[in-house]
Amino acid sequence: MEANVATTNGCAVIRLKGRFDFNAHREFRDVVDEALKDGSVQEVQVDLGAVDYLDSSALGMLLMLRDKARGAGKNVSLANCRGAVKQVIEIANFGKLFQIS
Repeated sequence: MEANVATTNGCAVIRLKGRFDFNAHREFRDVVDEALKDGSVQEVQVDLGAVDYLDSSALGMLLMLRDKARGAGKNVSLANCRGAVKQVIEIANFGKLFQIS
């Protein structure tokens, strides 16, 4: 998986590409820490548009991000969920936990 962060106008966008699974946990944690340490950031958006697969460990990592962000007073949203990724997000009822666009 590839991951990067771009911050614009108080919103950190974490763009993920490829397989989002347990093997990506270190890289994901690094970009989350980078996004959350920026004091100007009020919202963190995870762009899943280029993710072709995610598993239960990826869902756990998204929940970890949500908890860390909440502790830092920041909002989290998920963007560009489509195909199989959207199905997994819906089955996990993440619409009740995250703003999804």
